[in-house]
Amino acid sequence: MATVVRATTLPAVTVAPADAPPVDPHAGRPEGRPLVLLAYACGFAMVALLYGPDATLGVVGGVLNVVFGVYFCRHLAFAVAAARWAEHDMLAADVGLDSWTPSVAVFVGCKNEELVVDGMVTALLALDYPADRLTLVVVDDGSEDSTGARLDAWADREPRLRVLHRPPGSGGGKSGALNDALHLVDADVAVVFDADHEPDPTAVRRLVRHFRDPVVGAVMGRCVIRNGRDSSMASTVFVDFLSGYLVNEYGRQALFELPAYGGANCAVRMSTLRGLGGWNPHTVTEDTDLTLRVLMAGQRVRYDLSAVDFEEAVVSTQRFWKQRYRWARGHQKCFRDYWRPLVRSPYLSLVEKVETVLFLLVYHVPLLSGLGLLLTVLRAFGIGDLPVVALLPLSMLLFVGPLAELSVGLLVGRVERRAAWRLLGFLPAFALSIWITTRAYLDGMLGRPYTWVKTSRSGATSTVRVDPPVVTPAGTAA
Repeated sequence: MATVVRATTLPAVTVAPADAPPVDPHAGRPEGRPLVLLAYACGFAMVALLYGPDATLGVVGGVLNVVFGVYFCRHLAFAVAAARWAEHDMLAADVGLDSWTPSVAVFVGCKNEELVVDGMVTALLALDYPADRLTLVVVDDGSEDSTGARLDAWADREPRLRVLHRPPGSGGGKSGALNDALHLVDADVAVVFDADHEPDPTAVRRLVRHFRDPVVGAVMGRCVIRNGRDSSMASTVFVDFLSGYLVNEYGRQALFELPAYGGANCAVRMSTLRGLGGWNPHTVTEDTDLTLRVLMAGQRVRYDLSAVDFEEAVVSTQRFWKQRYRWARGHQKCFRDYWRPLVRSPYLSLVEKVETVLFLLVYHVPLLSGLGLLLTVLRAFGIGDLPVVALLPLSMLLFVGPLAELSVGLLVGRVERRAAWRLLGFLPAFALSIWITTRAYLDGMLGRPYTWVKTSRSGATSTVRVDPPVVTPAGTAA
């Protein structure tokens, strides 16, 4: 008989050991920093009164040029590294896939995922890993559609699948669902996928082989968009993921050995996770939060671009807004909360600390880009003492660096030639990102409340052949 568990019999949040640090050392601190925001405005106004608006705007423009110059060099270095070595690493020999098989618990959180849950479960059941070393746990996080009934029907048919039902309003978002699942298993490694993900059968083997190194606390795999043809927005996200995983994450791994734990298609050492108190329910980007806590605990994250899994991209501008707003809001909060402990960490070198801060500031760069564009417009009306030619680096460095990453992503990913036209879709997408990150920054600094919001799915494209069980009105398998 399959295992179906109701969350009412379990505590809602995993409790860390007595000697472990709290999940979020800043949980009691208000998220907003309105006084800091006010100080920025007052400081600019005072300097403008003392030295004049033209000189002040000129200095601001010069500082932005320096910031964009640093990020341009960073983008370019990542693009060169990926162009030189990424394709070779994708085709590297399969080392350690069979000789290292620690016990693994696969966790997936689902909330109103009836459109994609069958494909996800089908892919999980097809994972190539010893059955006696693998536990599959899917959490129905208070779904209001047929997600829970579908999962129960799958569990009735497949004894390998364990389903945990959380009552509506349990809280904690994805982190809360995953923390509840921790109580069900005792494994060496936890592997996490999202509800719309369909991992390659070898993905788990490729992820867990890195834990033979005791310094490794977490491992990230490569996510590939499977529905890039569904809409122009999905096409844009497809190219964005090529750049992000084949170039950006690969570059951070190759040059600094500092890739990020991405929250899905990733693995974390269970002892590390429990020692840190589980996933942080006080953040909307639990992946970035866990990345930082793993680093500050003296362990490292690894990236395996051969551990592939296929996910669904957002297909509309509205869904893109909601998803990227959540990413920006959570990333910016992580920067505000953790940059001081990071720069004081004894486990990171000076170069590693600088790179980690640059990584945390990624969702501030579009905000600064908007400021740079504003300076250019003001200069066109004669405001500011920098000539227009001096402001050109603002736009050149703003686009050339990311464009290099996007182009290399297309080349390394061996995408069809006409896909190069998809780069044009990044002009409106980047303009939208400026507005999203600016709104997220102001909302965060003002302390406006925000909770975890799931990304809506379409379920139109799948990489697996699905044979779902028939669900009766009572929610059991026929």
